[in-house]
Amino acid sequence: MIQPRILLRQSQRTVYKFPLRPCPRTYATAVEVQSAAEPTVAFAPPASSDDKNASFAMRTYKPRTPGLRHLKRPINDHLWKGRPFLPLTIAKKGHGKGGRNNSGRVTIRHRGGGHKRRLRTVDFHRMTPGKHTVERIEHDPGRSAHIALLNEDATGKKSYIVAAEGMREGDVLQSYRAGIPKDLLASMGGVIDPGVLAAKTAWRGNCLPLHMIPVGTMIYNVGSMKGGGAVFCRSAGTYAIVMQKDEEAKHGSGQRFVNVRLQSGEIRKVNREACATVGIASNPHYMHRQLGKAGRARWLNIRPTVRGLAMNAGMFLLCISPESFHTDY
Repeated sequence: MIQPRILLRQSQRTVYKFPLRPCPRTYATAVEVQSAAEPTVAFAPPASSDDKNASFAMRTYKPRTPGLRHLKRPINDHLWKGRPFLPLTIAKKGHGKGGRNNSGRVTIRHRGGGHKRRLRTVDFHRMTPGKHTVERIEHDPGRSAHIALLNEDATGKKSYIVAAEGMREGDVLQSYRAGIPKDLLASMGGVIDPGVLAAKTAWRGNCLPLHMIPVGTMIYNVGSMKGGGAVFCRSAGTYAIVMQKDEEAKHGSGQRFVNVRLQSGEIRKVNREACATVGIASNPHYMHRQLGKAGRARWLNIRPTVRGLAMNAGMFLLCISPESFHTDY
C-alpha cells in the first residue's frame, strides 16, 4: 500500500529535460488527404466511371460544443466565397417558404422558417450555341448540387447551369442543341463521322442531343422531349447511362428513341432529340453529410415532425420513475 503512493508522488515531481512545445489547436481536420488539383485545360475531359468511385474526405471538427461532435461536411474548397450574380437571383420570401400554396394551405409538410435565401435562375435548356467559359463554381441553397456561372465568349452574357463533378474555373463548355457548328463540320470533311464527332463533342459539361452521345456515357440533366429542358438526374451525384439507340422508328409514331438507364435500374425510352449533359452532377458526397444538431435543420427550412416530437415526449415519460407520482389521494 505504501509503494504505489511513493511512485505516484515521485511521478508528480518528475522534471522533464526537454521543454514541451505548444501544439497548435486545429478544430477542422480532414479524414483523408486530398489529391492534387488537376491542371486547368481548355476543354474538360469526358466523364468516366472513376469519378463516382474516387475516394473522398469529409471535414470533421473538434468537439468544442455538442453540435460539432457529429458534424461532417464534404470538402469543397473550390467553391466561390462571395455573393451570387444578383441579376440572376430572385428573393424567396412570403408564405411560400412554409410549404403553403396560393390559398394558404400546407401542401408540403415539415417546412418553415430557415435562413434568408435567394433563388438562382438556372438554365436547364441551354439552347445558346457557342463557347462558354466557367467563371466560378458556387453553392446553391436551393438545391443539393453545385452550380456554375458561365460567361458566353461572344456576347458576355452570363447564365447559371448545374455543375458537373470535376468542373472547375476556366473550363470551356459548349452546347450542340442548335446543331453541329460549321467549323466542326468542315474539320470532318463535310461528312459527319460518328466517332470523330463523339471525340470532339462528348466532353464533361457539354450539352448535346441524346443521339449524339456515345453508348455507355454517363449523363445528367436529361430531358424528356424535343426542345424541352432537363427533368431527370438534376440532384447531387445523380447520373444516367446511355444504353442503346433505336436506329429505326417504332410504334408507328415516326420517332426514334434512346434507351437510358437511371440509377434506380429503370430503363426509360427518351426522345433522341432530348437534351443531356455529359458527366455526373456535382457534389456527389452530399448524402454522407451530418448536420450535427437540430438547429442546422431549422436553418435549412426543415421543421420537425409531429411523430418525432411525440417520440421524444414518450421517451421523457419513460425516464420518469413510478415513485415520483403520488397515489395517496
